[in-house]
Amino acid sequence: MKKIGFLSFGHWTPSTQSQTRSAADALLQSIELAVAAEELGADGAYFRVHHFARQLSAPFPLLAAVGARTRRIEIGTGVIDMRYENPLYMAEEAGAADLIAGGRLQLGISRGSPEQVIDGWRHFGYAPVEGQTEADMARQHTEAFLGVLQGEGFAQPNPRPMFPNPPGLLRVEPHSEGLRGRIWWGSSSNATAVWAAKLGMNLQSSTLKNDETGEPFHVQQARQIRMYREAWKEAGHTRAPRVSVSRSIFALVNDRDRMYFGRSGQDDDTVGFIDDKTQAIFGRSYAAEPDVLVRQLAQDEAIAEADTLLLTVPNQLGVDYNAHVIEAILTQVAPALGWR
Repeated sequence: MKKIGFLSFGHWTPSTQSQTRSAADALLQSIELAVAAEELGADGAYFRVHHFARQLSAPFPLLAAVGARTRRIEIGTGVIDMRYENPLYMAEEAGAADLIAGGRLQLGISRGSPEQVIDGWRHFGYAPVEGQTEADMARQHTEAFLGVLQGEGFAQPNPRPMFPNPPGLLRVEPHSEGLRGRIWWGSSSNATAVWAAKLGMNLQSSTLKNDETGEPFHVQQARQIRMYREAWKEAGHTRAPRVSVSRSIFALVNDRDRMYFGRSGQDDDTVGFIDDKTQAIFGRSYAAEPDVLVRQLAQDEAIAEADTLLLTVPNQLGVDYNAHVIEAILTQVAPALGWR
């Protein structure tokens, strides 16, 4: 069995070609798609976070709203950029959203990708200290966030508080028991995957990673996952880790599918630079008749290694069409691969 969810970037644009023309559309349609996905039997509703962009940004109001409208489906992010986050405030927001959802949050966090503006995190009031990089800052924020989620008291209580305090040092409230074990690190390199394993975070590996060997994307990603699991074992964690990969997969089952994606399948990986120094490899997309998809996906080593598959959805095509995309994979592709 493999968990299957969707990942939405929440794009919106005021264009007559888009079904998602405003930020309100993106948010409300995200909630409706999560409800539809749960009804179809999908396992997860995940949302990408980008700042300064016509996409989803502030995740916790959305996660809380989805949690209030659903009962079973996992609700997550892929990913929250930790360069922008106050760890303690984030712990409060995450705790509240997780309690509303009944303990279903699966929070993907990371250093983040190149953003729409230069050093956008500076506008949020954060900057690396001298001698450190923005990646160092993101990891420091992450470690502080993980520490707070342990739920242990650390703040000295006021001797004359407005309201009575429990005994001892105080912690951030609300605290949601178990959330610490449902934090995922979005890793684009082998080294950060190993680092995430040592800290006891689950692993999210997306449709791109640092090109570290020149091999096909799915081969490199599968190796990254194996390195992560070995590091997890060496760290001595008692629970089993989880690993997700993201893919663009479209089953062509009707004329509309063929019109949208029949000629847009990216059959090969691509290589490019995500910044001045980092060469990345971008995984291929899949778009074919269901029987062809089954044969193609059976060869994807990283999907085979992962326990969770996130389907990236074209959210601007509307809730109904995206529900169709998810349903086609769940019913016409996943069973033939043994995922269902």
